[in-house]
Amino acid sequence: MGMKGRIALSAVVGVVVIGVVSANSGSDEGDGGKGTSASAEHDFGDKGSDRGARTGDTEKAAARSRAAFGGDGSYQVGKDVKPGTYRTRGNSDGMCYWERAKNASGDMDSLLANDNVTGSGYVTVKASDKLFKSEGCHDWETVDPKAEGKPSAAGFKGDGGMLRVGVDIAPGTYRSAGNTDDQCYWERDKDALHGMESILANDNVTGTAVVTIGAHDAYFKTAGCKDWKHAG
Repeated sequence: MGMKGRIALSAVVGVVVIGVVSANSGSDEGDGGKGTSASAEHDFGDKGSDRGARTGDTEKAAARSRAAFGGDGSYQVGKDVKPGTYRTRGNSDGMCYWERAKNASGDMDSLLANDNVTGSGYVTVKASDKLFKSEGCHDWETVDPKAEGKPSAAGFKGDGGMLRVGVDIAPGTYRSAGNTDDQCYWERDKDALHGMESILANDNVTGTAVVTIGAHDAYFKTAGCKDWKHAG
């Protein structure tokens, strides 16, 4: 789809609060990047660097073994990609773009849903979808719908992307302070289909944001916000 495909519908209207324009136009149902440690490199010298490289290679190999499909390509649903929910992690600068489509024409009206991802992204591919396209993303891994976790309730990163409630983050009330120019956007979702019906609530924030994430919420999306802290 070229440059047109690089602009997600959510990127165009995702900064407008629901009730004015939805964060996505699809109508059907519904970790930050790794860095190197300068102090570790200084402490261990060349030996430490080799050790870090080996650890990084091991982590990358483990990630590849979990991958269901790559982060770059167009995939036919039912042939290349099975219906289900998938996750990509560690994306930066919104350069990860994906779309669900009802055909392979490349036309705008073929889009069911799409998004640009910084941090983590989740998407549910339906059996009725025909094509799933991914550009500039880290590999996609299959999500176990029954997976459970014990996430910390202390808080999470303000640019974490789409996070799964009860697995990546804990339910509760959180606060993000010091946001400017409406650049902080948050969204509570009931599923990962990215349609209008998926959104339970959303907002653009200047200053302080406070939001309660319910135990029955499925996902929470955060972009351009200061880090979220538990507000009690």
